[in-house]
Amino acid sequence: MPHHIPKLVVLDRDGVINLDSDYFVKSPDEWIPIPGSLEAIAMLNHAGYRVVVASNQSGIGRGLFEMSALNAMHQKMHKALLALGGRVDAVFFCPHPAAENCGCRKPKAGMLHQIAERFDVDLRGVPVVGDSLRDLQAGVEVRCAPHLVKTGKGLRTLEKGGLPPDTRVHDDLHAFVETFLAERAAVTPPSTPDGRS
Repeated sequence: MPHHIPKLVVLDRDGVINLDSDYFVKSPDEWIPIPGSLEAIAMLNHAGYRVVVASNQSGIGRGLFEMSALNAMHQKMHKALLALGGRVDAVFFCPHPAAENCGCRKPKAGMLHQIAERFDVDLRGVPVVGDSLRDLQAGVEVRCAPHLVKTGKGLRTLEKGGLPPDTRVHDDLHAFVETFLAERAAVTPPSTPDGRS
């Protein structure tokens, strides 16, 4: 029986949805969406896809900002999405610095396993979109399809090379979504008037 790929997309946050900073995004004022990224998430929602964020946020573990600041950033994101008719179904984050050697910090796949468990799905073939190698490595660990965007650290990641096999590269999240939905439409049979495909 062929594997059914759930209608789910996993996104990294900094550098994919919002502008990244080498000094960490520490407050709602510093959380600035990349042009077109929120619209892209809404496009996925309108096509029936759930969108989940998986993000390393070691700034918490390093004491650079509090949980309340992270919650306020995500509140800003949810509110901005709501205005566009979009939503993120869940945000998973790892607060630990690298030195703690936890199982949830990407490139380890702990957050992906949590997502699979929360949504009760097999993530094989589900797109994971990131701007750094570790985002893709975490996804590939659970057999997600790796997609690199050139925003954030994406160009640096591309220059370094060593991407997982079959990684696809896109200018930004909006470009990924346009390509992804066009390809899905091409392979999905149209529904008949009674709603069955």
